[in-house]
Amino acid sequence: MDTRIALIGIIVEEPAAADRINTILHEYAPYIVGRMGIPYRQKNICIISVVVDAPGNMISSLSGKLGMLDGVSIKTVYSKVSAGKDLDSCAG
Repeated sequence: MDTRIALIGIIVEEPAAADRINTILHEYAPYIVGRMGIPYRQKNICIISVVVDAPGNMISSLSGKLGMLDGVSIKTVYSKVSAGKDLDSCAG
C-alpha cells in the first residue's frame, strides 16, 4: 500500500476542543510518526504539529475530521516524495 508523508498543522483557539482532538488523533495513532504541541499562553492558543505516514485517503480523513471541529484551524502539507524513498540527509 502506498503511503505519503504529511504534516498537519493545528491551531487550537478553543481549549475545550483539546479532548476531541486527542480522541481523533488516538483513532489514527498507527499512522502518526510524531507530534509536538506548543502552548502559546500570550495568545491563549495551542499549536500542534502532527507528522503522519499514511495512505492519502487516511490523511484526508484525519484532516477533515480535525477541520470540522469548532475552534480549530488546520492545514495539511504533503511531501513530494513517496514514503518509501530513502533520503540521504534532511539538513540539505
